[in-house]
This record gives sequence, structure tokens and C-alpha cells, in this order.
Amino acid sequence: MRLAALHLGLLGSASLFLFAQPAVAQSASDATQRANLAAISELPMADRRDFDFASRGFVATRVDPLIRDAAGKPVWDTAAFAFAKGAAPASVHPSLWRHAQVLGKAGLFKVTDRIWQVRGFDVANITFVRGDKGWIVVDPLTATETAAAAYDLVAAKVAKLPVTAMIYTHSHVDHFGGAGAFAGLMAKDAPILAPQGFTRAAVSENVIAGPAMGRRAGYQFGLGLPKGPDGSMGSGIGMGVAAGTRSLLPPTREISESGTELVIDGVRIRFQVTPGTEAPAEMNFGFPDWKVADLAENANATQHNILTPRGAVIRDAKAWAQGLTEAIDFFAGSEVLITSHGWPRFGADEITDYLAKHRDAYAFLHDQTVRLMNKGLTGPEIAATLTLPPALAKQWYDRPYYGSYSFNARAVYQFYMGWYDGNPVHLAPLPPETGGKRYVEAMGGAMRVKALAQEAFAKGDYAWTAELLDKVIFADSTDTDAKALLARAYRQLAYQSENALWRNMYLTGADELEHGVAASDPTGGAALVSQLPPSDLFDVLAVRLDPAKAGDGAVTLGFVFPDKDAHHTLSVANGVLIHRPGLREGRQATLTVRYADLLAALFSGQPLAAKIASGEAKIEGDPAGFARLIGWLDKPDPAFNIVTP
Repeated sequence: MRLAALHLGLLGSASLFLFAQPAVAQSASDATQRANLAAISELPMADRRDFDFASRGFVATRVDPLIRDAAGKPVWDTAAFAFAKGAAPASVHPSLWRHAQVLGKAGLFKVTDRIWQVRGFDVANITFVRGDKGWIVVDPLTATETAAAAYDLVAAKVAKLPVTAMIYTHSHVDHFGGAGAFAGLMAKDAPILAPQGFTRAAVSENVIAGPAMGRRAGYQFGLGLPKGPDGSMGSGIGMGVAAGTRSLLPPTREISESGTELVIDGVRIRFQVTPGTEAPAEMNFGFPDWKVADLAENANATQHNILTPRGAVIRDAKAWAQGLTEAIDFFAGSEVLITSHGWPRFGADEITDYLAKHRDAYAFLHDQTVRLMNKGLTGPEIAATLTLPPALAKQWYDRPYYGSYSFNARAVYQFYMGWYDGNPVHLAPLPPETGGKRYVEAMGGAMRVKALAQEAFAKGDYAWTAELLDKVIFADSTDTDAKALLARAYRQLAYQSENALWRNMYLTGADELEHGVAASDPTGGAALVSQLPPSDLFDVLAVRLDPAKAGDGAVTLGFVFPDKDAHHTLSVANGVLIHRPGLREGRQATLTVRYADLLAALFSGQPLAAKIASGEAKIEGDPAGFARLIGWLDKPDPAFNIVTP
């Protein structure tokens, strides 16, 4: 999973939304009720294996379902899905309701005699492997608070032991952000293992476009929505995203080759490296002596995303399918399969079938999208026609709770062809506001378009309702009638959605149409920001340079970071910021400062003046150059409009 939590702490604001006030309630329409009722006949409701797998080995959960930070503020609710009992209400797709029932069971589970998982304490799972002397911790969740709560539970119910090793399966924050909770529990020289390329991917992946990704992540994960039959039904791979404190303990070793085998605290572990699959840096691994495989996030209890709605680098569906093919052979004979989300699977035949049909879903997606692309179909055309074969569609783990064929087919098209579909009319499309005005005028004016939208809504044609009203709103952002009806249409689309993320996005869009965009707190995440190498920091500054502010200005500045033993030269000219390692000629000034102090000044509002006055930092040359640079930098908007101009 890719969270935009690394971009200078934007998801530090998640705590503002975790226990949001309920959104406007709206009943499921007759059309929605009919659609959801009809869906039941197409689902393999008799297959109850997931309920068995998800509950097997349950030990206990927290007495108090609320996990709080040091100030007492709730950051997670382990009972968030307790409402999901019985038959699905009309406002939730029956498949998604069932998925929430299976996914929502939170607590400590014994997987094997040596392996325990805490599930439902965050969007991901944390795994505790019993070594000879302590715990090997796998994927320590998103936040230190949820990770600490998980450790407290396993310590109370199994054994309170030191941490003798930590393993990060991949470079997304929900699999390493809670690592700081174990800093004081780590045994001397305890290794921290990760796949090759982890450090750069984990810290840098979402930094450049972090503010935009973070804003869209609010839609994707429904951060402003209450959980419930009229609100968010989770994220498809977990109940939601934990608020709290993000951290990172850097790896001491990165695994670079498949077949690498290590003995850690008496436990033999064999690794399969799978770059470019679910994450740029990812690995599976297994415990061959125990016939247990850990497939990280490459084999989920849901179809995954090739392109995440919040935005990210497109994944390679072909590489993903190939990685699963290799995993079938690499872990042949395994009797237990665990993953970073969802629940385990048991039995060698069950595991082989699961991996093969999960693999086939990605392979079919890739191959058939490319086949149709080569026949001239565009991304939207392929998305409208491509469906899973029945043998795959009837598998619950191939259902579209997180990713969907509609979204993924367009992503595969984009992977090969880019966003342009070859039609010259799309070379220079009109901006939404300009296009909205012209379309509305051409259709007879706003009243006529709204009348057509109302007719479509009455017929249960909510997608067309939304298409029409989107044009009206981008033509006139003050049209409250159009906003109100579009919000109603989005809610019905949400109630019919089998995909948890689509549901979140529809409902968030509806809420913002009715109430506007909530304020966002752009601070936080300092521990992660501190892991940025200087080159990445200067890349962030480069995309924040406003050429209108800089004008014809030019400056060349040096930076010396004694704590990093690093020297850099930054230059601005022609509205472009360039940086190079080393101190170059032509500098107007040079700043010598601790790297952490510069980060605090830039992103936490802590001025450097006191550091300079005390001698902890110094400026040689003209200090006005630094003032000019700061004045040229633009500030991201963490709450920009999405469903309105």
C-alpha cells in the first residue's frame, strides 16, 4: 500500500478525521436497493473459508478498543467495524459488507507454534516470530502507538521478550512507520532487514508530489468519514489508516537477491526479492523449516491497485504476475501463508490455488488490456469492457475491494501508452472550468442541464447524473442546487460500490460538496522528514520555487551539514532551482548548519536566528541571499478543491 505520509507529514492531520462527526445521512434509493440485491445472486456466498481462516487461532484483543497517543488523543479504534453484523444494509454493497465482517476481526492470533499476528490494530498486520532469544518483528505498522499496543498484547498473552530482529517487507509507511515503538526493546546488534532500494523508496517515493498525494489520500481512505453503513467501510485492505506518530529505524541490511538465506535468532529465513510489484522495493520470504511463507503485500485478500487513486508511480502488472509465478515455485510445499494485510491461508493445495488464481487475475488484466490496446481501444474503452473470467471472479480474494479492473485497465494502458489516446482532439483539452461553461451553454443553459440530471437521478442513472452536474458546477461554483443533487448522486454510487476506495471517494466528494473542504494541518512527520538525504530536500525545494516570485532573480548558495559530512551548492536562475554536491564557485553566501535544524526551520517554523546567534549555525557572505530564496518558495495547499473549481 502507498500512503502519502512521507511528504513532510501531511498525514499528521489524520487524527483530525479519525473520529469525525457523521456525514449527512441519506437512504439508499430504490435503484440502489435493487442493484445491491441483484449483486447477491452473482456472489459465491456459500464459500465461507475466509471466515474460518480469519478467526483461526484467535487469542485475545484489547479490553479498551481505543488506542491513544501520549496526550490521550485516540489514534485507532480496534472495534471500528463492530457494527458489521448480520445481513448487509441497503446502503452497502453485500460483497463489501461481507468483506468488512471478515476484515474487521481485531486482536492477537496464533498462526503457528512460532508465529503470531496482531491484526486490526492498523491498516496492516504486524507479525511476531518467536526466535531462540526474542521476537522477530515483521512490518511494525503505521504508527508507534498502534505498534506499541500490538507488542503489549503479545507480551501479555505470549511472552515479554526483547526484539532480536525487525523485517520490513516493503517501502510503504504502513509497514515501517511504527518501528520507533521498538527502539528501546531492540537487542544489541539486532538486524533490521529490508529489500534492496528500501531506504530511498521509503523516504523519497512520495516527497516530491506529497502534498497532492496527501490531499487525494484523504479521499481514497475516507479520512473525513465516520465508519458505518452510511460512511466508510474501510480501505479494502484494512479498516483505515492509523493516526499517531510515524517513525523509521533505518535498515542495517538490504536484501538484494532472491534465494538469500539467513539464520536470525535461530530461525532460518529464505528471501524472494520482488521489485516493481506492489512497491518499488518489496520482498517475500519464508520459513522453510516450518513450511510458512510470507507474501508481503503481493498476494492480498482483494484485488490490488496498479495505479492508486491518490496517485503514485504506476506498477508493472506483468512483473507482479511474474513475481507470483516465481513465488509458487519458491515457496512450494508451504502449509501456511501469511501476508501484510488480511488473514492467513492454510494447506498446501489451498495456497497454491490461491497464488495461481491471484496471479492469473493480474496476468489476465495485463495481457487482455494490451491485446485490446493493440486493436485500437483506449483506456476508458477497455475499462468499460474488461471483466475477470468467471473462474477468477468467483474468488473472494480477486474481488475489487481495493483495486478494480476498471481502474487497473486504464493504468496498464497508461503504463505503455501514457495518458494521450492518440485522438488529436485531446492534445490540448479545455480546462474543466472553461469546458464546463461551454458545455452547459451548448446544452441549453444550467437550468436545462440540471433538469436532465434530475431526470437521470430519478431513473437511477447516477453516473450520468454526476457527469452532467460536474459540468454545471465547474461552470458555476456557486450553484448550490447542482451541488446538492450531485452529492445525492455520489452517495448512491457509493452505496452501490463494491470497492471500498471508490465508496470513500464518492462519499468524501459528497461531503465536500455539502460542507466545503475541511481545514488540514500540514505539520507532523518530523521523524520521517529527518531521513531525507540533502539531495531529496533540495528536490522538494525545486518543485516549490515560484518563478513569478523569483522573476529575473538569481542566487547561488552553499550549504554545509557537519552532522552529515555533506556539502551542497544550490543555484536559482531562469525560474529553476538546481543543486549539486560540493561547494562550487560563485556563491554569494554559505550556511553551515545541522541538517535537522535546517529541516526544522523549513518545515516546522523554527527560525535559525537563535542557532546563528548562539554559534550553532553560521552564515558566511551575504545573508540576504537566503532570505531571497525563502521568499521565492511557494507553500503547498493541503486542502485544495477537487469536486469544485
